[in-house]
Amino acid sequence: MLDVVIVGGGACGLALARGLAGAGVSFALYEARPRLGGRVLSVEDKASGMRVDLGPTWFWPDTQPTITALVKELGLTDFPQYDPGTALLLAFGDKKPETRMTPNLHSGARRLEGGMASLVEALTAAVPADAIHLSSVLRAIADRGDHVELTFESDGKTETVTAKRAVLALPPRLLAEHLAFQPELDALSRNAMRSAPTWMAAQAKAVVGFSGAPAWRADGHSGNAFATHEQAVLGEIFDACDASGERAAIGGFFALSAELREAFSGGMSMLIESQFVQLFGRSVEDGEQHVQDWTHEPFTCATIDLTPPSEHPDYGDPLLRQAFWDGKLYLGGTETAREGGGYLEGALVAAERIRLRLLDQKETSTMISGEGASGEALNEASMARFREWVNAKRAPTFASYRQRLNFGLSNGQKEQITQRAMLGAMEAVLKEAIAVLEGLPFDHSVVAVDKGRSDLTPLAQKAFDGFIQELLDGVIDFNRTSCALSNFPEEHKPSKDYLQVTLLDIAAAWKEFSLDANQVLLDKRVVDQQATRSL
Repeated sequence: MLDVVIVGGGACGLALARGLAGAGVSFALYEARPRLGGRVLSVEDKASGMRVDLGPTWFWPDTQPTITALVKELGLTDFPQYDPGTALLLAFGDKKPETRMTPNLHSGARRLEGGMASLVEALTAAVPADAIHLSSVLRAIADRGDHVELTFESDGKTETVTAKRAVLALPPRLLAEHLAFQPELDALSRNAMRSAPTWMAAQAKAVVGFSGAPAWRADGHSGNAFATHEQAVLGEIFDACDASGERAAIGGFFALSAELREAFSGGMSMLIESQFVQLFGRSVEDGEQHVQDWTHEPFTCATIDLTPPSEHPDYGDPLLRQAFWDGKLYLGGTETAREGGGYLEGALVAAERIRLRLLDQKETSTMISGEGASGEALNEASMARFREWVNAKRAPTFASYRQRLNFGLSNGQKEQITQRAMLGAMEAVLKEAIAVLEGLPFDHSVVAVDKGRSDLTPLAQKAFDGFIQELLDGVIDFNRTSCALSNFPEEHKPSKDYLQVTLLDIAAAWKEFSLDANQVLLDKRVVDQQATRSL
């Protein structure tokens, strides 16, 4: 029997498979599509002679440490998004576009040579080929006590696979809509799955390649543009050339709804070309067009996803990060990640979270089955793993702060931006910490309880020593050097009073965490006592 079955061959599933392969865990990966990558889709453009991205295109080193480190580890070549500081604005369909100054429009975004598929290929290279099964659609999953049973459909045939544990690295909404769970998951978890919008599911993207150098650059244009009038086909346009700037491509995100895209599908090619010509002139006629409408992807878009969210969703519901069926079932995918949710960063963060949980389970099982293992040793090992987890969250929590800060600025927030971003980042890591404690094994028979407090609670609190001060120091240093905050004096150089109010909010979140952590440990103690009495 396999140790783990991974369902979903996108970035999360592949990163997890790579991690398990390196740890010697037996696993198999099943993907519904006939290709790997999920929402990562890079296609060959013959006109330019390069691959262009119709899915994720960028990553941001300043706020996404996980993918940045992985790109370096894999030896991939990255380069900055072309961003010279200007963009065209097409506010009226019957007028010429205007040039606007847009410094740092892409916020330090970088791309991969060969497209984002280079990341998928590098991850795949570390996974045994015989562990990968394509064109296999998961139809049902069942808890069988000491293992899980998964039912796949492939080429009209049904296959049953068993494993000790399963990871569903798929959009939660697709799971809620199409997958049969036996027994069914609880109502709160099902609602959390339905409430997590699938990133990109309602979007469509076009990229057009050209032979020769990019004519728009020769004409003094950056390739960046925004079309805001009601008849716009593409709303946001960007330069999609290679690192050298010698191979030309330009891309854009559709402004049209899924319904209008369908209604105009017959003339879409002409509409795309017409808008590019209106922006950049006749030099962008007759390019090689590539269009990807993600609403047509049954393994990406759920029915409810056809109505897109009005802003970037607040991903990372703790209910989606819990272990189901006594630690035999986990949910993955970027929608389950608090840090980087919706981006490739989130997919990789989710993969690492699950990898650690799976390896912890394996190590704990080995320790418990070993002769002479004491309760004190088990508790110390679990607390050591909790401390390691907390230490590993220091950099991602600061990255989460910066991402929340940028999101607030881009959405017009003008007051308490720092306070909201820092509190949000801290609340997220504390909520995740509760879920980690819930999943760790303890021997409560050797743990005292004094006046309603478990002796394990101070150890869980101590794991965060210096965490809040380190985050605050990073926030102050970053804000003081941030050009984006220079127009917000109270945020640029926070006053002592402002910081004090922020710390009071965080203190309230810390108190809630401490109470919740203590309650989790007390509840686990009661469960252990009940189990002992029933023996």
